Amino acid sequence: MAYYDYELAKAAKILCEDLFKLKPGETFVITADTESDDRVVEATAKAAFACDAKPMVIRTASPLVSGTAGEGMLPWESITAALIKADAWVMFNNKSLLYSSVTKNAMKENKKLRWMDLIGMNVDMMIRNIGRVDYPTLKEFMNLVTQKTSSAKHMRITTPAGTGVEFDNVPGRKVNLELGYAHTPGTYMMAGQIGWAPNLESINGIIVFDGSVHPLGLLKEPIRLTIKNGEIVNIDGGKEAIEYNNWLKSFDHPQMFKIAHVCYGFNPGAKLTGDVLEDERIWGATEWGIGHVGDILIPGGIFGPSHSDGICLNSSVWLDDVQIIDKGQILDSELKQLAEKLGKI
Repeated sequence: MAYYDYELAKAAKILCEDLFKLKPGETFVITADTESDDRVVEATAKAAFACDAKPMVIRTASPLVSGTAGEGMLPWESITAALIKADAWVMFNNKSLLYSSVTKNAMKENKKLRWMDLIGMNVDMMIRNIGRVDYPTLKEFMNLVTQKTSSAKHMRITTPAGTGVEFDNVPGRKVNLELGYAHTPGTYMMAGQIGWAPNLESINGIIVFDGSVHPLGLLKEPIRLTIKNGEIVNIDGGKEAIEYNNWLKSFDHPQMFKIAHVCYGFNPGAKLTGDVLEDERIWGATEWGIGHVGDILIPGGIFGPSHSDGICLNSSVWLDDVQIIDKGQILDSELKQLAEKLGKI
């Protein structure tokens, strides 16, 4: 008997039946690389087949980096060709295809495609973050957070580690609400994240990554970013800060030092593991994207050769002058009731 055999089967069933709502005869592409968890891939393929869908697993060697910068190491045109004829797609690659020519061209040519980015998914993560989630309550909670955030003109975020950053929202700009459902055409991610691109040039202050950062993983020491008008002008910290700075510089592209988005983390099962997919959904954390800006955030996007995400734990958040979160704990009375139902008090 393998570790979490029964629980993994249930989580894969939820993914295929409840979230993708696979229909008989649909082609369901599952992509993975040599860093992916094979048990997750196989369980999902079995669950899809049990729905009378047609699972197709595409497994490749892992490139060294995610996004456009890594696609030269992949048969990306062949992967794209398969996706153009697919109905649904789940991505378990450890080196994400998000922000690559694969996703851009597949979504352009296949208007019916619905796909979910589950970068680096493993057995334990899938059970906690997919198989054990109260989706109806989480949906209600996240819709309310989104409504309150979208109404705010100005925001401030702080953390005990030293984050102190302010910015303005753009009225009417789309807020991406990740509820986990992927049953209509479009791009989706795991439940428990709310992300948006504020007025990027209005972002000023200090952002301190104290959880993890992609691609370095778990951090031993915080990385401190000084932000001026949406651009990183200084990076402080220890050895990892130097490594991160060198990684950003290696692309030799100005966009790799610019903020791309901000996100809330609200998956009740998420914990700090070093895997960006899960870390950016830690309850009460905020996450900052750097580099490429996808067109799901800003129409047309802003090109960058790659993308990085960093985690700020135990965040405090002010919407205009009203504080709704204190060190990761919900203060708003409406939200607090729903948080308690999700086991987060």
